[in-house]
Formats: sequence, structure tokens, C-alpha cells
Amino acid sequence: MSEARERALAEKAFCEAILAKEGLSILSETFRGVDNIDAWEHYPEGDVFDPVSNGQWFYHCHPAEEGAREHGHFHCFVRPEGPGGSIHHLAAIGVDAEGRLLRIFTVNQWVVGDDWADADKTIPLLGRFDIQMPRPSYLVNRWLTSVMVAYEDVVAELIRQRDRTLRDHQPPEGVAATQDRALEVVSEFIVAAAG
Repeated sequence: MSEARERALAEKAFCEAILAKEGLSILSETFRGVDNIDAWEHYPEGDVFDPVSNGQWFYHCHPAEEGAREHGHFHCFVRPEGPGGSIHHLAAIGVDAEGRLLRIFTVNQWVVGDDWADADKTIPLLGRFDIQMPRPSYLVNRWLTSVMVAYEDVVAELIRQRDRTLRDHQPPEGVAATQDRALEVVSEFIVAAAG
């Protein structure tokens, strides 16, 4: 295990342990001050943007499905030129209702409406996702950053796989692969229970 991955996993565990001392979780902190959690809404309102790293994220959930383990997911982005510039989706981080990490995945462009960049341009942005902001919780922001660092090699491979899948995808005539609504999750990594 690389030293960076080891440190990131330790930071992830530290954030979870500090929150657990008061019966809190990554999700309870993400929803702090929220009375009703609505499907498709971004939490926290207005997203989280770090003006130093240009990293950005939001959390949302889909309508509840019976038997589904995943509560929702964090969508992680980088805006290389700052808040008014292009935005690139890196990965989504799926969690259960207790905020435990379940999976990491990429989505098709139509899902988040980002500025498309292929793997050669997207992968170098991974190291720029470093959220050090107080809202909604410094621990949530550090947890997300630690997940992205700990699984950076996985995310890079998911982005490469995304490109291969889209290259090989056969959308309906007149529809670009990146806009084919039949293809939502493009690549996925299921995190082991200890992850």
C-alpha cells in the first residue's frame, strides 16, 4: 500500500471516529440544519466549492427504492480555471444511510452536464480535489478528500474505463454516446466492507 493511500485511509477513519463520538456520521453532518431531505436536491444548498483547490462537490439521493443499500452519493468535480470556468466531473461516491462508503463510479456526461474531458485531461485533475472548507463540516470535506486520495488509482482506472465504454457504446442514430440516456453509470467499483 502506498504511503499516500495509507495516510488517506487513516484520515478517513479519523473523520468517521470523531463524528461517531457524538453519534454523528458523514451524512448527518452533510444534512446538518436540513429538515426534509428531497430526492434530486443538492446538499448543501449551493454546493461546496474550495476557491484554493477549485474542487467542488454536492450530495444528492434518488427516490428511495425498497431494498436499496445506497442512500445517495457525493458528486466530485474540479473547476481548473476557478468558479467561472469549465467544470469536470471526477467521480461519484455512493454511501449507505449511515454514511458508509459503498461504491465509487463515473457517470455519463448528460447526468451532470459537465464540460467533457477525456481521461488524459481528467486524470491529472484528481490531485486537485482537496476540499478544506468549514461548510457543511470540515470533517465531511476531509473525508471526501481522503476517499479521493485513497482510491485515486481506482478512480483513474474508472475514468479510463468510462472512456472505453463510451467509445464502444452504440447509441441510437443521431445521439452522441455522452448524451445517450440509456447509459447512466458508465464504470463502477464496489468498495469492500473494510474500505
